[in-house]
Amino acid sequence: MNTNVKTVEKQAESENCVKKSRADYRREKKAAVKDKESKLKNEKVQRSTLALCDQELLRKIDEITENLKAKTWYHLETSGRFKKNEKISFISDDMLIVGCDIGSETHYVRAIDTRGRELSRKALAFENNAEGFGKAKDWALELAAKHGKTQIVLGLEPTGHYWFAIASWMISQGISVVQVNPYAVKQTKEVEDNSQRKDDRKDPKLIANLVKDGNYGMPYLPEGIYADLRGLALFRDQLTEDRIRCMNRLHREMKIYFPEYKEAYGKVDGAFSLALMKEAPFPKDILKLGTAGIKEIWHNAKLRGRGYAKAEGLVRYAEESVGLKEGAEENKEPVKWYAEEITRLTEKLSEIEEKLYQKCMEIPYAKNVLEIPGIGENIMGGILSEFGDISRFDDAKELQKLSGLGLVACSSGKHTGETRISRRGRKRLRYWLFQGAKSAVAHSPEFKALHNYYTTREENPLKKMQSLVVIACKLLRVIYTILKTGAKYDPEKMTKDIVYAPKQIAAA
Repeated sequence: MNTNVKTVEKQAESENCVKKSRADYRREKKAAVKDKESKLKNEKVQRSTLALCDQELLRKIDEITENLKAKTWYHLETSGRFKKNEKISFISDDMLIVGCDIGSETHYVRAIDTRGRELSRKALAFENNAEGFGKAKDWALELAAKHGKTQIVLGLEPTGHYWFAIASWMISQGISVVQVNPYAVKQTKEVEDNSQRKDDRKDPKLIANLVKDGNYGMPYLPEGIYADLRGLALFRDQLTEDRIRCMNRLHREMKIYFPEYKEAYGKVDGAFSLALMKEAPFPKDILKLGTAGIKEIWHNAKLRGRGYAKAEGLVRYAEESVGLKEGAEENKEPVKWYAEEITRLTEKLSEIEEKLYQKCMEIPYAKNVLEIPGIGENIMGGILSEFGDISRFDDAKELQKLSGLGLVACSSGKHTGETRISRRGRKRLRYWLFQGAKSAVAHSPEFKALHNYYTTREENPLKKMQSLVVIACKLLRVIYTILKTGAKYDPEKMTKDIVYAPKQIAAA
């Protein structure tokens, strides 16, 4: 009896467990369905919220894009001197500061705010083409929209000529572009992370921080006539370097196989000399031609003048030459090529110099610069091409600094260092000003007297080179005044501010 009762109880217990497990399963299933529905609902809400956020972000980006306005040197430097305080004020709180490290193929950017807090998670790399520039702009716009910025400024370290394209493109898109001194970037590399490491991903932040603190300058890309002048002047310098290179190589070959060539030919790069070198450069060839053959070559080249009288002397020098005989036949080819190249480069140089002069004449008051004795068309073209638009300078001292002729000295306590020129700036401008100073001293009585005064005065006489540098600075100020005011060159006015100069300088 007891056994049967126990069996019934166990069966009832088992049935209750089954009922319970079925009820739990149904409840769990209902709860899982509810959780799934709730999750789907939450995901739907999140997607909707994200869509609204994306739409809001896109709206902000569009709004920022419409209001972007680039400021250039023309806006900031032509209305007065753009000093350090003005530079700091220009970087406003609503501005996203983007630092860019320039490369030949790939650029890197990072972004900060005016407090120096980095807003970009890591450096963005982009290519040096339209697609890459667009990628960088979209990246900067998204950051600006997320952090409530309305303007963007791009700071870059000018590296060769690689920055020209990106600077021009960004300005055209309404993004202000400024540049920092590469030396300043190098000097501040340890301030960032107490490390000497300097690479493409670290540099953009260093550049951005320099911009934040107002340690930047406005880049100047010549426009219009000034861009034409700069291009022509650069091409002229390259042609001149190529011509000098060819002349040096020609001299080497001639010195080996015809050591007496300078006395024989006279002016080595003259028309008569080059015409003969194209046909018969060495003694053996000259003797084979004889006097009549040499004159025939010059006649066929349509040369006129007293050069024909050199024919007999050339034959005489060729007979007595001690030049090397071995290898002369094969080495005629490079000499002929050098002679042809020098002729071609000379003709192209004349053409470019004429174009350069015509462009210079389009600049207001440039003709007055030629009134300075010793300043010819070539020197004027070199100086004006390096000046660029004169309206961006408020004082001649700015130009002096640009040319690297600014005076610097290292002094501390009782120690007084030697004063010298900085040599930082446009070296071609410094070169042409120095050439102008030498020419002015040679051809102008007042500049010659001034040079004599500086080198012979009782107190602190200057060395000749130092005097020429001082005169180059004086010449710079004279040309700046002429271009800025349209004044005529006046020797008296030029010398009257030399307070310690003797009277004969002012009267020269």
